[in-house]
Amino acid sequence: MSFNKTYENELAFQADRRRATVEFIKTVSDLWYDNSIELVIFRNQLIDRNVSQIINLHEYAAKFVQKPISIFDTVEIAQAIKTLDIPPAKLDIGKLTYEYHTEGNKHNNATAFVASKLKDKVKNTDLKPKDVILYGFGRIGRLVAREIMARTGKGSQLRLRAIVTRGVVDADVLEKRASLLRSDSVHGEFSGTVDIDVKNKALKINGTTVHVISANAPEEIDYTKYKINHALVIDNTGAFRDKKALSRHLKSRGVDKVLLTAPGKEVPNIVHGVNHLDHNPDTVDIFSAASCTTNAITPVLKAIDDSFGVKSGHIETIHAYTNDQNLVDNFHNKYRRGRAAGLNMVITETGAGSAVAKALPELAGKLTSNAIRVPVPNGSLAILNLELKNKTSVDGINTILKKYALEGNLVEQIKFELNDELVSSDIIGCSAPSIFDSKATIVRPDGKNAVLYVWYDNEYGYSHQVIRLAKYIAKVRRFTYY
Repeated sequence: MSFNKTYENELAFQADRRRATVEFIKTVSDLWYDNSIELVIFRNQLIDRNVSQIINLHEYAAKFVQKPISIFDTVEIAQAIKTLDIPPAKLDIGKLTYEYHTEGNKHNNATAFVASKLKDKVKNTDLKPKDVILYGFGRIGRLVAREIMARTGKGSQLRLRAIVTRGVVDADVLEKRASLLRSDSVHGEFSGTVDIDVKNKALKINGTTVHVISANAPEEIDYTKYKINHALVIDNTGAFRDKKALSRHLKSRGVDKVLLTAPGKEVPNIVHGVNHLDHNPDTVDIFSAASCTTNAITPVLKAIDDSFGVKSGHIETIHAYTNDQNLVDNFHNKYRRGRAAGLNMVITETGAGSAVAKALPELAGKLTSNAIRVPVPNGSLAILNLELKNKTSVDGINTILKKYALEGNLVEQIKFELNDELVSSDIIGCSAPSIFDSKATIVRPDGKNAVLYVWYDNEYGYSHQVIRLAKYIAKVRRFTYY
């Protein structure tokens, strides 16, 4: 009899928890679409998540801070935020809930607590939306498009206005472009609608017009004809890599900033969170978002160098195959990349080791690097073998990385992973460019050598870094509470 009662209580609790989650999802959506306030939970996105995903994110949050973070608590905090007059912001409800647990007795209720944390700190900045042009529409271009359009909200930040491709733009081409945006073999279905407008040569994404422009050269386009002005061009073609070539975009009417989604020459190479503040968008017109691998390893290297000092090291990247490799054995300008990508592990070079120095000059000349392409379509791993200046331990390394993942300037960049069974497919869809595998850390007995494992979704995580940098360049970053 007691067994049945326990089971009935468990069922009742699950029903209550799911009802609370539905209410939480509604509040998250209302805050986003009505107030331009985006809620996340320890940097994990909450918009467009279903009930089970929200509950799983709460389970992760509780393990991360080693405190109970329940949906009932976050509903209370979210509803408190909704009652306050707070300007557009991005707020970590996981951190707020954790702090409410530890400081709640100082306040009469959740609303008073949230007001004390936010009301006088959030500045009512007048954001001026920035038009965005995607020059190229490959893997990164489509993911950036998805994320911008899924999180356009009231349109107070980045506004995707045009996509530039080569060749004719007719009904057949538009439908093929739309189909690739709707469905992705790695990242699944787009959480929105994509239709075509043949008459205006445009895609209608979530009901919003995005022009598809055909051009053979950047300078031949007049974007003002499409009512696009002072735009940011995000170049993801890989065709233009240096300042002279990228400057061609600035000759187009309607463009005033350029962002390259690859390592660039003679332009600032930025890992957002690490060195973006070193370059003022008021005085710099062309930026590079560096590479996916550089974005993965640099935040962790900064945390380790700041805490223990790095004497030297080697970075080995176990990287998903890319479009630069051959599907079947065939001629390629680079050795080994000509062999079938889906059948072979392929040793190749990476400049990530030296590229780190562009964001962290103190590590110049200290790192070597190499890469192995492996037969997975997405999801990569960087192995950092580091000689340290100061002794440490496995607990010492993990404690520092957890601290950096919880507070400070790198909370969007470093995710502290607790899973004992983590494999590459598990990290697909993670918005953090660095996923630190705390269970895999190795430290030599003398404490002077550490081997760290950093996973990264080389497409999705990198695309989010591109968007973070784009918001900084466009000066549309909202207040954040992390």
